[in-house]
Amino acid sequence: MPRVVPDQRSKFESEEFFRKLSRECEVRYTGYRDRPIEERQMRFQTGCRDGRSDVSDNVSSRAQPGQEFVDFEREAGKVFLQAPMILNGVCVTWRGWVDLQRLDGMACLQFDEERARAEDLLAQQNIEESRRRTREFEHRERQHREDMQHVISPFRDKTELHGSSVSTQPRNNCEADVNMLSTY
Repeated sequence: MPRVVPDQRSKFESEEFFRKLSRECEVRYTGYRDRPIEERQMRFQTGCRDGRSDVSDNVSSRAQPGQEFVDFEREAGKVFLQAPMILNGVCVTWRGWVDLQRLDGMACLQFDEERARAEDLLAQQNIEESRRRTREFEHRERQHREDMQHVISPFRDKTELHGSSVSTQPRNNCEADVNMLSTY
C-alpha cells in the first residue's frame, strides 16, 4: 500500500485541514506538564538535541523534529525546528520555533515538493513491482495448468485409442484409477 496519495499537492492545497495548518499558528512543548518549568525547559532542550521533543499546536497535529533539523544558533532564546513527515498521505515539513523560556512559539506546515517527488517515484516503483509479480504469478499458474493438461492427456488418449466404452471424465480419483486400469 502506498504511503502517499497520487496528487499530493492538490490534496495539500484543497483540504481544509492542510489549509489551516499551513497558516502560522501557536505551538507548545507538551512534555512533562506535571514537572516544574525549569525541569521542562531543560528536558525540552535535551529532547531537541536528541531529536525527540514533542511539540503540538491547537489543531491537534504533533511534530517530533529530528536532530538534524534543530537550530539553536539562529536567534538567542529560541530554537528553530523542522520535522519532515507524511501526513494523511501528503509529504509536508513542519517548520517553526519555540521560545526556550516560555516553551511556546509559532509553526506551520509546508508542502515538501522534493520529498513528494521521491515518494511518488517510490510508489510508482512499488506499483510496477506488484504488477511484475502478478504477471509472474499468472505466468506460473498458466504454465502449471498446461503441464497438468499434458500429464492428463496421455491417459485420455489411450482410452480413446482402445475403444473403451468407459467414460473419460472420472467422477473421483478412484474412478480415474479404474479407468486407467481398464484401458490396458
